[in-house]
Amino acid sequence: LVLEGLVDGQVHGIVRSYPEAIRPVLQVIPRRAGAAKVSGVYLMITRDRTLLFADTTVNIHPDAADLAEIALMTAEMAEFFDLRPRVAMLSFSNFGSVRHPDALRVAAAVDLARRRRPDLIIDGEMQADTAVVGEILNREFPFNRLAEAANVLIFPDLAAGNAAYKLLERLGGAKAVGPLLMGISKPFNVLQRGADMENVVNVMAITAAQAQDLAAVRGTAVVG
Repeated sequence: LVLEGLVDGQVHGIVRSYPEAIRPVLQVIPRRAGAAKVSGVYLMITRDRTLLFADTTVNIHPDAADLAEIALMTAEMAEFFDLRPRVAMLSFSNFGSVRHPDALRVAAAVDLARRRRPDLIIDGEMQADTAVVGEILNREFPFNRLAEAANVLIFPDLAAGNAAYKLLERLGGAKAVGPLLMGISKPFNVLQRGADMENVVNVMAITAAQAQDLAAVRGTAVVG
């Protein structure tokens, strides 16, 4: 129904494992034009800030090109929520302090993202505390391009992103909204199994807003 345009969007997954719930979506719904991969993002809301975490649900070990694409799509998602994205590409290394292939992969992703979108505020590779504590960022690395704490965090792999959002939600008291799919051509979001009703309602509202946004771009009406 979503593929054929008979409904404008869909949310599901609450009673299925995430791999089982997302698999038919990836098999049926095309990626958006120019997107190589589909990825997942969480909106993380704390008492004093709102951040976006990606990729938290889909790509296990993205290469540099995939990471760059995830960063660009997450920046677009931040703009969808009226946030000016300041993107930090995370690693265990700070700006070349460790010359390891995994750190170099993240640094390469920064270069690729800058080439594709020169206007975007993006920097890395950097450690998580460097990214979110402006004092550390500017004191230790005054050459950085962020100038203040990041609000978009791009993780080097799925293990890091998935663990980070769960720990911040369960131990840090943040509200996790999502996950939201990026790189897909239709408004379609897949919930984690057992998602609470507040999150279900939030994701449904966002999916409806995505459908309205897509309809506005295409000049069509959203079906009630």
